[in-house]
Amino acid sequence: MSDVKKHSDFFESVWLTVREIPRGRVTSYGAIAKYLGAPRSSRMVGYAMNASHSASVEVPAHRVVNRNGVLTGKHHFPDLLEMEQKLEREGVRVEDDKVVEFEKLFWDPLMELSI
Repeated sequence: MSDVKKHSDFFESVWLTVREIPRGRVTSYGAIAKYLGAPRSSRMVGYAMNASHSASVEVPAHRVVNRNGVLTGKHHFPDLLEMEQKLEREGVRVEDDKVVEFEKLFWDPLMELSI
């Protein structure tokens, strides 16, 4: 299998997982990577989130933050405030680019989904 095909399949798996995150909840790049059986691939999950803006289906990339609840992906949205605004429209409070009550709102795909 070519590297392009492997990355494409991985991105698709990431996008399918992200589409399961409920409104008003967030998860981390690492949690998705771990769920997909690739715990050292947090960065690849980030690449998939960046590429999701051109996906054929809607991917709520704004619900994926870093392991501390920081909106590190905000620079990959058309507007710097878009990620925060989308989260706030779903009831997620953000202060200083960080999700307030991150632990309470954290959605763990390992606990919520079965492979």
